[in-house]
Amino acid sequence: MKSADSFSTVAALRLLLVSASLSIALPVAAADWPQWRGPNHDGISTESIPRELPDSLPVLWKANVGTGFSSVAVEGQRLLTMGNREDTDTVWCLDTRTGEVLWRHDYACALDPLYYEGGPSATPTIHDHSVYTLSKKGHVFRLDLESGAVLWKRDLLADHGVELPEWSFAGSPFIHDDLVVLNVGRGGIALDRETGETRWLPSQDTAGYATVVPFPAGEPGARHLLFSAEALIGFDIETGTSAWSLPWKSSRDVNAADPVVRGDRILLSSSSGTALLEVVPGAAEPAQVWEQKDLKWYFNPGVLLGDHVYSLHGTTHRPTELVCTDFRTGETVWAEEGFGSGGLMAAGDTIVLFDQGTLTLFDATPEGFRPRLRQPLLEGKCWTIPVLSHGRIFCRTAEGDLAAVGVKPASTP
Repeated sequence: MKSADSFSTVAALRLLLVSASLSIALPVAAADWPQWRGPNHDGISTESIPRELPDSLPVLWKANVGTGFSSVAVEGQRLLTMGNREDTDTVWCLDTRTGEVLWRHDYACALDPLYYEGGPSATPTIHDHSVYTLSKKGHVFRLDLESGAVLWKRDLLADHGVELPEWSFAGSPFIHDDLVVLNVGRGGIALDRETGETRWLPSQDTAGYATVVPFPAGEPGARHLLFSAEALIGFDIETGTSAWSLPWKSSRDVNAADPVVRGDRILLSSSSGTALLEVVPGAAEPAQVWEQKDLKWYFNPGVLLGDHVYSLHGTTHRPTELVCTDFRTGETVWAEEGFGSGGLMAAGDTIVLFDQGTLTLFDATPEGFRPRLRQPLLEGKCWTIPVLSHGRIFCRTAEGDLAAVGVKPASTP
């Protein structure tokens, strides 16, 4: 006869096995996506996508939010995005389940379609029951998340005379403690999160188009990065003081794709090519680990999973490829033709790509392009990065058509 201790041991093992199997079978809990590039500023969701997918995913709802390239921010059942109609910007708050308009905030702002459709490019940022937005012409708003009421507003062009880049402002609001930091002015600008008061503005010169990126491995005073018009800047976010500045000249000053960070290394890319940089303590600027001219991020950054980066390379003026790059060496591992200037994000071992109106889900693997789903969804120009949040993938076009696609398994509530 087995002892009571033996039965307890067997029971414990069975419970452990059941728990392990459940953890494998169940999807990761739904998660918010409160800002551009997600909760960790890296384009990676904490949610998962089922391995087994149908031939097509259900389109839960569609809406039109006006012309623009703003992505979406999601908290709970509230989705925030922006668009423009008849020279009027609108900040939209929609119900993620139905697409119903919960509130909207309108203000005058030029569409400004310079060689493209125009409209707002920045994505709203949700933080502590508030929504922070930046228009392409320097209007900044803090809105109440529940009601859309204006808590404060600024006009940075009128207040500071900052110089507009050729395609106006595009970087999204970045929250740090009590600051809202924007890619406005060569070294950025910080506003008080509660009052909107300007806390620092080092320069009124032309800005870049990217969003501030955290760089925790940097020395004190240089733990954030700003990809400005002509340089990558490591700076003190409390004071706006630049610790170092690496010259980076691109065609027409289009430094738009956010840097990708791992440890003390920074992957930087634009129309002038791509380089992996290493920040050396005490050095005047980062050292170059490798450089290659074939990989060029014109609009959107890639995502880094393991030792490989997945990204779209090219412009509307030349064939664009989906590329897998070795982060350590810069070697092109594989490239797939037939894509445009869309955007992508990651969820678990899956890349979510929206481009040329088609939603593509493929395996994040250096072994080659392995699509698991390719679903035509919308028509028109599609440069905006898709977002997975709370079991839905949100995709939009330049003309403002927004679609919510369901990816939850049927058993998930």
